[in-house]
Amino acid sequence: MSESMEVDQFPKTIAKGKVRAGESEGDDNLPWVEKYRPSSLDDVAGHESIISTIRTFISSNKIPHLLFYGPPGTGKTSTILAVAREIYGKSFKNMVLELNASDERGIDVVRDQIKTFASTRQMFSNGFKLVILDEADMMTNAAQNALRRIMEKFTTHTRFCILANYVHKLTPAIQSRCTRFRFSPIPESSIRKRITHVIEQENVNISNEAFSALLSLSKGDMRRALNVLQACHVSREDGEKQEVPISEADIYDCVGNPKPSDIRQLMDTMMSQEWGAALRSVRKIKELNGLALADMLQGVFEESEQIQFAPSVRAEMISGLADIEYRLSSGGSETLQTSALVGVVKSSIELQGSVGK
Repeated sequence: MSESMEVDQFPKTIAKGKVRAGESEGDDNLPWVEKYRPSSLDDVAGHESIISTIRTFISSNKIPHLLFYGPPGTGKTSTILAVAREIYGKSFKNMVLELNASDERGIDVVRDQIKTFASTRQMFSNGFKLVILDEADMMTNAAQNALRRIMEKFTTHTRFCILANYVHKLTPAIQSRCTRFRFSPIPESSIRKRITHVIEQENVNISNEAFSALLSLSKGDMRRALNVLQACHVSREDGEKQEVPISEADIYDCVGNPKPSDIRQLMDTMMSQEWGAALRSVRKIKELNGLALADMLQGVFEESEQIQFAPSVRAEMISGLADIEYRLSSGGSETLQTSALVGVVKSSIELQGSVGK
């Protein structure tokens, strides 16, 4: 779809909101990430190949232990809950044990709650029970070793689904007992479709620029997109604000990321002024706009991709930005690293000039 078509047509989609028929009053108090959580596999956004494979497991009644891993907000929990509802229906609460392993990460939880649930059978239900361990990468090694033995011992009537952000934090023994699925960031087209549905249902008044910024800043994280949209909408529910569309600036203010115009101003300043003046200007822009250096680094990296640097110069610049980010994460001074940022950009400009000769 061309940009002009999108601009012409999108306001018609968002101008007229709809109230869901039969929507219960209690749902209005729910966060949108829960209110619009997929209730079936058909509603899960993206990951078509994973959903297709899981459907095959369900239809053949041969579900193995599962390991879902990938970045936050990509649908790991939603997918396994949709699977559980599809398998168990009304027996969902009796047949599923859901634990957040980051809160209950010790060996006692494995030995008590999980072992007790996994070792007992349901008298009036056939099939297997399901244990869902969310954020299992936060479990201690002792707890993971105990879990390995329980998975083996009770596999005849209990299945485990391990959810993790970082698969390398799980022991190889746990990984080898599961069928692994990586949940990559959700494609922008899938997020667009789901967010448009929520906009229609909630009667959200949002501009085209703000919608594009929301998609860009979500970076494949559906949860983040919904939370930011709800926060901006709630802030405008009272009085005259409701008639004013959510703007691009509102989205960036909510997320706390620097606006593209701020980043372009930073880059222009660092590229055009001499080192001392550039540093003073960058510090002033940073203070006036309340920008964090970590966010500035990401913005400078993205903006630099629009500049025609030689490959060797781009490599040097990215290496310099990575070094600054590492020093920041290690507790380095933000003031000193701001100076380093100016130095990296200025040296890249000088190197580009020498390469071009």
